Amino acid sequence: MVGKTATGLLVLALLWMGCQRNGSEQAYTGEVEATTVQVPALTGGKILRLFVETGDTVVTGQVIACTDTTELCYQKEQLKAGLEKVAMQRKLAETSLSRARNDAEYLEKKLKRFQQLYEQNSIPQQTLEDVENRYQAARAALESARQQFLGIRAEEKKLRAQLKLLTKKIHDATVRSPLSGIVSAKYYEAGEVVPPGRAVVEVIRLEKVWVKIYLSERILPRIQVGQSVTVRVDGLESTLPGRIAWISPRAEFTPKTIYTPETRTSLVYAVKVNIDNPNHVLKRGMPVEILLNE
Repeated sequence: MVGKTATGLLVLALLWMGCQRNGSEQAYTGEVEATTVQVPALTGGKILRLFVETGDTVVTGQVIACTDTTELCYQKEQLKAGLEKVAMQRKLAETSLSRARNDAEYLEKKLKRFQQLYEQNSIPQQTLEDVENRYQAARAALESARQQFLGIRAEEKKLRAQLKLLTKKIHDATVRSPLSGIVSAKYYEAGEVVPPGRAVVEVIRLEKVWVKIYLSERILPRIQVGQSVTVRVDGLESTLPGRIAWISPRAEFTPKTIYTPETRTSLVYAVKVNIDNPNHVLKRGMPVEILLNE
């Protein structure tokens, strides 16, 4: 008899708690998400050193790994030598261009004088034609010298661009963390060869996390961006504060992997809730309850 009485009281208590929750707040369950970055080796090659392990805390800009740049350094030396050679060729081309320009200007002035003399019948036509031919040849030589100079300058620009690219590759051989967080996965070890663009480690930021919940249309008028909510975590006596950061502008069908108070399939709106998590209490993938205070 006592057992039945205790069971009855427990059922009544649970029903009362359910009524209280339904009357004062709505609870929605979602999974904790966090900013996660696959930190790539922009310059592939053999990993000479790996400075972090899984679980280590890193800060923005911290060196994570270094790849071998020996071959790139040799290529850089070759490019520098090529630039020195092109610089000498450019000086010679500038001299030739200047000389060709002076010759063309001299013959242009001479041609004008001879044209005046010819008009005055002071020189024969053959003499004028000879000067015209020399002037046309000088113009052709000037154009050739100009094209040669432009070609050398273009080659110099190409080599300088290649040098900048190599310099960047050498710089990128030092892999740095793009954000502060925790190394949640490590994909390579020192001594292994990593292809260009392949992730070396994964870094997750837990200081600020978020949860995506789904609300039915009838709930939307009660919430707004910036509204505070309460976050409840299993195993944690106290609750955490959260804030609605985003409300989807369009409806979608209820995903099968999320939980809402409604059990039937319906149109819902995704809502993102930001949560400050300075002590890393919340972990990625952890289920939590979001309480919409009313």
